[in-house]
Amino acid sequence: MNQPEVVMIGMGYIGLPTAALIAQNKRYVHGVDINPEVVETINAGKIHIVEPELDEAVLKAVTHGYLKAAITPVKANTYIIVVPTPFKDKNQPDISFVKAATLAIIPLLKEEDLYIIESTSPIGTTERMLELIYEHRPELKGKLYVAYCPERVLPGNVMFELVNNDRVIGGVDDVSTDKAAEFYAQFIKGTLHKTNARTAEMCKLVENSSRDVQIAFANELSLICDKAGINVWELISLANKHPRVNILNPGCGVGGHCIAVDPYFIVADYPMESKIIGTAREINNYKSFWCAERIKNTKLEFQLKHGRKPKIALMGLAFKPNIDDLRESPAKYIVQKVLQNAQDEEYYIVEPNITSHKVFKLTDYQKAVDKADIIAFLVAHKQFKELTIERGKQVLDFCGIMNN
Repeated sequence: MNQPEVVMIGMGYIGLPTAALIAQNKRYVHGVDINPEVVETINAGKIHIVEPELDEAVLKAVTHGYLKAAITPVKANTYIIVVPTPFKDKNQPDISFVKAATLAIIPLLKEEDLYIIESTSPIGTTERMLELIYEHRPELKGKLYVAYCPERVLPGNVMFELVNNDRVIGGVDDVSTDKAAEFYAQFIKGTLHKTNARTAEMCKLVENSSRDVQIAFANELSLICDKAGINVWELISLANKHPRVNILNPGCGVGGHCIAVDPYFIVADYPMESKIIGTAREINNYKSFWCAERIKNTKLEFQLKHGRKPKIALMGLAFKPNIDDLRESPAKYIVQKVLQNAQDEEYYIVEPNITSHKVFKLTDYQKAVDKADIIAFLVAHKQFKELTIERGKQVLDFCGIMNN
């Protein structure tokens, strides 16, 4: 491969598709990941995640020499940081991966290089990383372009949305903003909205916090309706016929690397001011616990009524329908919680989008439904919507499968 123009640090659910997109536009990309197996997989023209159209894009980019992966960075003109930003105990954001990625490229930086963070980050992270760079390379002060540009894509439609969605681009100064916008304009058809780094960082957090609050309202309604003996799905359908009402559907909680995590970045820094955001997180976390308790109580009621232990199907592990991503999944939490309270019942754990799991033994979804006495739908996968369920089986529908 020729001298890379872009170094992409982090080749996961966002980094790899972004690298493939840039490479599709005949730019040489050097992808970096600390996992040697990921590097080996990419260099073989294959992918380690499930995402429509990504396999074709990566194979083409690698075959034509525009994409190569390694465990260490090299010199380039543009460096993009797309590494995880998890949270530590007490829901404190952890930017150690961003810092480590930045430290790895500091020796490689030169005048007029472009440094971009895409990782979800607490407000002020971009400025802190710039200070870190200047601390080690003071001769570069005022001679780099530094910006923050958060991703805003939907798993399952990433390759389309990377190109067509609007992006928010915030530099540490106006010239950095312009330089970053000029870079993204090569690959993105959506509108590029310019702002400053702190506003761009907050924008990412606010977008996902807003979704979390809206889902919390729906989940709270589901708890109320359960006590009131009301079908929450019918209720929401009727309420949404009002021209200015648009209530989301409830589920068994909130998961994923964004919505279940990003609100904590705001709550951690502004605990007194973020009451609604913090409460929404509590509601959505509680909904998962509530679902696990419902399964447990239903199991006990079955035993009392039938004099034997039930066979239970737990349908879904992913954090949302039709993907293989289990990060922060409420369904996975529910399964773990239910199995902790298991007393020799027979469980069938189902996730049609993965072939195996290091902890759970997976069962085919049709086989699980056929054998189970109790069927708990945790994720609204498309395969589940096609099932025919025999009469007499008890169904716990936490995601609206039976109401579609």
